[in-house]
Amino acid sequence: MNGAGMLDIVGKRYWYYLISALVVVPGLISLILFGLNFSIDFTGGSILEIQFESSSAVEPAQLKELFAEFGFGDTLVQSSQGGIFLIRSKTLDSATKVAIEDEIEQRWGSFTELRFESVGPSVGGEVQRRAYLVVAMAAAAILIYISFAFRHVTNPVRYGACAIIAMVHDILVVVGLASIFGVLHGWEVDSLFLTALLTVIGFSVHDTIVVFDRIRENSRRYAGRPIEDVVNHSIIQTLDRSINTQLTVIFTLTALLLFGGITIRNFVFTLLIGIISGTYSSIFNASPLLVEWERRPDRLNYVLSFLLPPVGLAVGLFLLLRGDRRSKPWARGSLVAAWAGVMCLGGLLLLRGVLPG
Repeated sequence: MNGAGMLDIVGKRYWYYLISALVVVPGLISLILFGLNFSIDFTGGSILEIQFESSSAVEPAQLKELFAEFGFGDTLVQSSQGGIFLIRSKTLDSATKVAIEDEIEQRWGSFTELRFESVGPSVGGEVQRRAYLVVAMAAAAILIYISFAFRHVTNPVRYGACAIIAMVHDILVVVGLASIFGVLHGWEVDSLFLTALLTVIGFSVHDTIVVFDRIRENSRRYAGRPIEDVVNHSIIQTLDRSINTQLTVIFTLTALLLFGGITIRNFVFTLLIGIISGTYSSIFNASPLLVEWERRPDRLNYVLSFLLPPVGLAVGLFLLLRGDRRSKPWARGSLVAAWAGVMCLGGLLLLRGVLPG
């Protein structure tokens, strides 16, 4: 393992952390201040499914424009074979529904109504809660699996925790950008967004495990070498594979984004951003965090305590109750960082309360 001329990713890890912060923090602030612009999949609304006699009678964008004329600008229109269109909008009353159907028939000819149903806000809220639960369960399962798969290495939980941190990074990038685009362009978060988010989680963890597995092999092969050298060498060994694998997916998604239909554009864009973020985090965040945990665990603890105040409070109280001299500085640092995180979060929430709706 010769370090001469080798790309020093681990040595410059703080620059990569800074880049991540510059991407994540604006989205996180937008998420706290404005939240997400949920579609009717989560808030409730109406679903209308119709079929035209001719499959080329109308385009989804035309139906979307028609609904916008009636004040339903956030309508989602999906097309399928046989001239079938699935239209999701805010709740339609009987009079508005009849008026829209009459206008559709006048513009594009006769059609058959296959289905019409409304989803109440309570049902939409239940879907929203289940979406959060799905993401949380996926994170827990990944942590348990990685800790088990790397059980023969020293501190296997660290591998799982670092993979989860990188995964949370990717989730925050995707969700934060969705919040920003929701404010700037009215971009809605629907069930396809959740599908894309779970796909991003899978890609992110898959690439991270590839790098971690090489670190595990090299830790045995180069026992006694500094962990910085072992981790950096492992990243370089897997760098070509990681980039080439992800580029094939990125090229495909870019083609879909440019030439695909409008109904899947947000879905494809979410996947594209998430996979780029996952590639970055698996190389520049997850593996260097292993080094950070080994060399400066106190610094990593303080950062996590600031970002996740409940975790910082729990760690600080636990260390404080241990009572030994070495734990007290860590306990004080964790509690101070957690307090600072609560103050920042409270300030943002207060600002959200005074901003116009």
